[in-house]
Amino acid sequence: MKVLVSACLVGRNCKYNGGNNYNERVITFLKGKEIVEYCPEVLAGMGIPRTPIEIVNGILMDRNGNNTDAAMRQAVSRALEEIQEMGIDCAVLQSRSPTCGVNQIYDGSFSGKLIDGQGIFARALLDAGYRVIDAEDI
Repeated sequence: MKVLVSACLVGRNCKYNGGNNYNERVITFLKGKEIVEYCPEVLAGMGIPRTPIEIVNGILMDRNGNNTDAAMRQAVSRALEEIQEMGIDCAVLQSRSPTCGVNQIYDGSFSGKLIDGQGIFARALLDAGYRVIDAEDI
């Protein structure tokens, strides 16, 4: 089985604050499986650390009001092209992320409020027919 996974979940320091979201349950789930790690924000050229990004009225913006939408969407398109021939069976993605959130994302107010919805990478994977799992559902 081949699983695409948010790189932060396996301990890569690619989170906006320079840290990671290492998740032992995800690591256990991944044992014996071939994994493909991705961080769409890093693929988009966003630095580590970086200013937090949320989806504001459908547009990816950082907390300082900078529009990061084009770079982020281009990175998601590139990732989909790269994984197309890899035979990915499913994806395990980081909760609440503006790219990887599966069940919920932040509401765009940078206040910590959550809404139902998906990040742009999760949505693109779902639209392409991939099985996508929120890390918190493992």
